[in-house]
Amino acid sequence: MEEKLSEASRRATPSPIQQLSHLAQRVGAVNLAEGFPDFPAPAHVKAAATAAIAADLNQYRHVQGICDVLAETMKRDHGLRVDPLTDFAICCGQSEAFAAAIFAIIDPGDEVLLFDPAYETYQTCIELARGVPVYMPLDPPSWTLNEDKFLKSFTSRTKAVILNSPHNPTGKVFSKEELLVISKACQKMDCFAITDEVYEYITYDENKHISLASLPGMQERTIITSSLSKTYSVTGWRIGWACAVANIAAAIRNIHVKLTDSAPAPFQEAALIALTSTPDYYESLKIDYAVRRNFILQLLKNYGFHISFEPQGSVFVFAELPKSWQISDIDFVTNLISNSGVAAVPGSGFFHIDPDNQSYHHRYVRFAFCKSDVTLKAAAQKMMKPAESNGRVLHDTQSS
Repeated sequence: MEEKLSEASRRATPSPIQQLSHLAQRVGAVNLAEGFPDFPAPAHVKAAATAAIAADLNQYRHVQGICDVLAETMKRDHGLRVDPLTDFAICCGQSEAFAAAIFAIIDPGDEVLLFDPAYETYQTCIELARGVPVYMPLDPPSWTLNEDKFLKSFTSRTKAVILNSPHNPTGKVFSKEELLVISKACQKMDCFAITDEVYEYITYDENKHISLASLPGMQERTIITSSLSKTYSVTGWRIGWACAVANIAAAIRNIHVKLTDSAPAPFQEAALIALTSTPDYYESLKIDYAVRRNFILQLLKNYGFHISFEPQGSVFVFAELPKSWQISDIDFVTNLISNSGVAAVPGSGFFHIDPDNQSYHHRYVRFAFCKSDVTLKAAAQKMMKPAESNGRVLHDTQSS
């Protein structure tokens, strides 16, 4: 019966990243690959979930209080006035919120612009809706937006632009100037924007997250998606949301109900507690992650990487392999797992434009630093090889 499987399922094959994850598990590698924390979630948030389960809040449920708190947060953080009764859809994580948003606005043949490199789930959702992903490359090493190339990417079939900021995998935070370019183009071409803002509270130095919806003329055409996962270290709870004007939010809610009915009830209750955390929680979050970022940057520099772009936000470093290391990203990660017992992600899995025309696609590796001090120090211990030998060791391993 395999020949009767859908075209979509045949396209959704395991990537080299997944295969390397299996290798990492087999050898017990230190996990700097996947973007989930391995340290405890905040105690007050876990206690709220436990209390909700004990109170038997375990059935299908919509917790309106989440929408009320999010509406206050949108006004405080972004100056957005939203109606908590009509402008939200609470979903099973940002992933479902994004998928439901795509299904709500994309028809077969509609084009959707994405910035390359990009998180791989976006393309799958667009293709399931029978839309057409169109990739617009950001320019390395700082992953800047080229206005001319961006504007030339639009056609009469462009229906939406996807914006992930802070950005996975690069750690880029889009500047206000770049956001203005995007907003003007969306308004000129009369298209939607869908934002993924899951790292909004994790930014560094003077970089500040700005929601695209907060720019003039953008709230009525922007769908904001986000979640509890990264801010509160609960990636497995699957609580996320979409925020949009009432008629768009209603369409997303209708699709969400048909897909999953409701998000996990006890974790919705816990979300109320998480979302009302005091300001010092968010300050501590940024400080703690800045320390982790600085640790892994120094670790990679010691190992021999030349870091040309330090992450401005998110929990990832997208590090370029030195030119003297004549090895691809996949071979480097394979050897790092096998020889050093440390797992990372080959950067080529995030690029989608023809690699023959972009030589740098196989020169980047993503490292996640949303890890405990114990994990980061274990990785550092395993990656103690002298910097100069790394290229030769890896090259020799590849050639043998």
